[in-house]
Amino acid sequence: MESGIISVDRWSQGSQAYFITHLHADHTRGLTPTWKWGPLFCSRITAKLFPSKFPGFKLSLLRILNLGHWYSLPLFSPSSGQPTTVQAMAIDAHHCPGAVMYLFRGEFGCMLFTGDFRWETTSHRAKIARDMLLKALKDEKLDTLYLDNTYCNPSYCFPSRDVAARQVINIITTHPNHDIVIGIDSLGKEDLLHYVSQELKIKIWVWPERLQTMHLLGFQDNFTTKTSLTRVRAIPRYSFSIETLEGLNMMRPTIGIMPSGLPWAKKIFKGKGNVIYPSPSCGVASTKIKRSNGDSLDVRIYNQYIYTVPYSDHSCFAEIKEFVELLQPTSIKGIVSSSASYVEPLYYFGDFCSTNQASRMSYKKLWYEERVERLEAIQIKSPVGSTNSNQVRRKRRRRSGLLVSQVNRVSILRRVRRGIKIMDTEFPS
Repeated sequence: MESGIISVDRWSQGSQAYFITHLHADHTRGLTPTWKWGPLFCSRITAKLFPSKFPGFKLSLLRILNLGHWYSLPLFSPSSGQPTTVQAMAIDAHHCPGAVMYLFRGEFGCMLFTGDFRWETTSHRAKIARDMLLKALKDEKLDTLYLDNTYCNPSYCFPSRDVAARQVINIITTHPNHDIVIGIDSLGKEDLLHYVSQELKIKIWVWPERLQTMHLLGFQDNFTTKTSLTRVRAIPRYSFSIETLEGLNMMRPTIGIMPSGLPWAKKIFKGKGNVIYPSPSCGVASTKIKRSNGDSLDVRIYNQYIYTVPYSDHSCFAEIKEFVELLQPTSIKGIVSSSASYVEPLYYFGDFCSTNQASRMSYKKLWYEERVERLEAIQIKSPVGSTNSNQVRRKRRRRSGLLVSQVNRVSILRRVRRGIKIMDTEFPS
């Protein structure tokens, strides 16, 4: 597809139709209440949440796509000026409320943009989406797959959200005399919180803006803004910090639970406090939480107050592999490359694609060269002639900080934006 026809999660002027996969902030960067560049296609739930996320937005620009239906968009070719038709279908991405994948077809062929998605094989919702997608592709060959590759690395292996939710329940029930705080975003993890509320027969505290979102999504009776009614609170993830937990424990025994597919490590932010932040290389201690039936579940403890639970709204590596193998696209491109463990998806999944062998080998060569470059950048030599081991460690830490800054700068320069303007120059021939 040539440039200037469709944009997905990209909000600059210059396209004829715009599509939003979901309302997480990293997919709406550049979208404002005064945005006006064209019709904006979205799911019904996203349209319902839109006024609260973008007060004053011109709602007449929104075009709702019902799941599983083809919609025809009469557009024109920017290069020839001739009319062209693009067909679009929204499919449940099973990520957060309103999140959808988009399947496009037209003179350019057929392409799928997953946005952020979770492809759980045991999920009834994912099975419906799977059947819907396969039915739509029955007589089509998928030419291009834009893939959520957040966890596209074999090191990421975590259970279904149902299993992880039971881990959360067990952590809470094994701490009957503690207050509980759960770190969440402004959208997402609603099913987890609802499950906790139903299983423990309690209300969960949320902040006022989050309560408004819960009500819009139909959760009327499970949540409250009155702290006196419950010992379980869901707090914004940006305020979930070691300092916060230490402060709370000065008043009452409190533990924190961070649901995520990543291990979590400490990162110093501007201002006070250490915020829990994802890092695939961090070390955290494992422990076992006893179930009421005597069985145990593995969880991770970051420190004495914080548990991490592998509850993820993104697909793990095995699920991504199953998804790509099922669709067997001609070409594949990851939509995010900011992960420290990022590897171009063709490195792992090229055998499932019909992209030529030379292209696959070039990706493997690029991946290898980047790994060597990174290893060279972070390698630190011991100071010569030093006999004080503590001094050596301090010097290593200082030098490491400088080198990590250099590596991070390289990583930033390599990042691609999550959103795309779909064009035919995205892939090697």
